[in-house]
Amino acid sequence: MAALHPGDPQLVSAIVNHLKTEGLFDQLRRDCLADVDTKPAYLHLRQRVDNFVSNHLANHTWSPQLNKNQLRNSIRQLVLQSGMLEQGVDRIVTQVVDPKVHHTFRPQVERVVRKFLSPNGHMEEDELPPVAPPLPAENQEAELLTADHGNDAGELLTYEYPQSSH
Repeated sequence: MAALHPGDPQLVSAIVNHLKTEGLFDQLRRDCLADVDTKPAYLHLRQRVDNFVSNHLANHTWSPQLNKNQLRNSIRQLVLQSGMLEQGVDRIVTQVVDPKVHHTFRPQVERVVRKFLSPNGHMEEDELPPVAPPLPAENQEAELLTADHGNDAGELLTYEYPQSSH
């Protein structure tokens, strides 16, 4: 691992696999899913989809010969083509995930990454370098945009770690 440089795909893959084996991705997913159904964006999206489906079904007369699978697939395609899911999911992410990125997720991920990168795992928790403080609210969106383009990926990996004396 020592020969790998920040941003090296092998190092990134090893860290991601380590985060997965530590159960961090599952924990983050559970944290987000626990909040989703209480957020206005989810409730609004659900209402829009329900109304869309109800209006579409109002144009069909039920009969025993009605091909329900074909109708279901047709509605699914119409909902996807409408763009309401994409917009709704973006709003849900904004309400559920974004507030947790800097205050909850980032510190947890950085802690696991620091432990992973510590030489021979000899660093104690209190010896680990400090977590970068969260950005002020006005800078969070800018950082999320740069992170989406991969510019932030090496940032976690470029910290200079002290040599272990153990």
